Amino acid sequence: MSKYRAQRLRDPVHDLITFEARTFESAMWDVVQTRPFQRLRRVRQLAFSELTFPGATHTRFAHSVGVFDIARKLMKIIERHVGKDNLDESRYNVALAAALVHDLGHGPFSHAFESAADEIGLDNAKHEKTSADLIKNSEVSEAMDSKFTKGFSEEVAQLIAADGPTDIYSAVVSSQFDADRLDYIQRDPLMTGTRHSKIDFTWLLNNIEVGEIPEGVDDEFSRNVETFVINEKAFYAAEAYVIGLFHLYPTVFFHKATRGVEKLFTLFLVVLHNLIQEKLIHHSGLPENHPLIKYLIDPTQDNFLSLDDFSVWGAIHSACDADDDALSEIAIRIRDRKLLKCIDIRDQVSKHLQINANDARVDRICIKIVERLEARNDEEALLIPNIIIDKSERPTYRNFSESKGPLNQIHVKSGNGTTDISKVSKAVEASGVFRFFRAYYDKSDRDSEKFLNSSIEDMIEEEQ
Repeated sequence: MSKYRAQRLRDPVHDLITFEARTFESAMWDVVQTRPFQRLRRVRQLAFSELTFPGATHTRFAHSVGVFDIARKLMKIIERHVGKDNLDESRYNVALAAALVHDLGHGPFSHAFESAADEIGLDNAKHEKTSADLIKNSEVSEAMDSKFTKGFSEEVAQLIAADGPTDIYSAVVSSQFDADRLDYIQRDPLMTGTRHSKIDFTWLLNNIEVGEIPEGVDDEFSRNVETFVINEKAFYAAEAYVIGLFHLYPTVFFHKATRGVEKLFTLFLVVLHNLIQEKLIHHSGLPENHPLIKYLIDPTQDNFLSLDDFSVWGAIHSACDADDDALSEIAIRIRDRKLLKCIDIRDQVSKHLQINANDARVDRICIKIVERLEARNDEEALLIPNIIIDKSERPTYRNFSESKGPLNQIHVKSGNGTTDISKVSKAVEASGVFRFFRAYYDKSDRDSEKFLNSSIEDMIEEEQ
């Protein structure tokens, strides 16, 4: 009879997730009970997307447990291939543990906090770095190491911090077909209510094999490495996975309203940090012992653990009554969802010229417009610029030349053997890159609106 007891969680995506009554999974359950992991219950997976998609209230906690469940399923495929006696149990356990704790270091509002913290120079706010620190130097390491050899948590932290997968075990945690993506491509559409990006997860899992692919440097063969390979029966399911994942970016992750709130949140932290630097905390509407104030003054691990969406929402509410007009205005905008006006410049340019948004001419014009807008912002030298620029891009799929090695790729079986999906899928090859370039401004600011429109018109005219 086992000295451990199985533990179960209900999940809207994966149904019943069980932590089995054995040493490793009992240790993982102990990790779930720690303060750093429980904190994830209070961090939204999609940050401010709730203000665009009211159902998007799911958390990093639910996502992390879901990633762990998928990682176990992928590991079973490896185990069937190599046989139980040949399984590298150490790598197996390290990768599974990493799947569970990979998001421990996310701050409040997830990636939005990371971007905002980067703006004010808080380098240690990077979630991978913070995750590794929590794994090694908190009660998480105690929960892991108490039932394994000392140093297990260090190995998990190293895997989290690694720059790309090094073997098939680590590919389960970090690749273009990893447990993380396989969870959120199911969870995020479900919770946002979007009707695209659906994948046939069951069919994909049942048609994944382990195969060998060549690895080398500068076209010189070095060795064969084992990785996941999707057989021909699931080719279209794999294609739908790549394109579905891509569709989440323009429709959910990069939604203009969500990004607009994220930009306001960045400004909120910038202004608040500036007040702290100038010894004017009393103008912020927040007490000096507020978790956000304490973290911005001294970003220690303990202060970080006191931060979550709830504590920061509290800061935003308190700052609505701030003596500092700028902070108060931003806080009220976020609280009451009074968003800045958005102009999609790339879209306007492409429509005016009646060409594809990815045409090189659109890129040239957008670069010139950015330069003009940034020059105006530099000239005004305002803490809060009148025109806020937001630009980014996301490729459908990272080709091998742009990626982190063959283990990061999605491989499919074809008539000629095993091939990268970008080589055999016309849909993946043709879908390209999603780029956006937007400007946000107060709709009552006629001068900025006029300057923005004239900049677009002038640069289009120059190109023609």
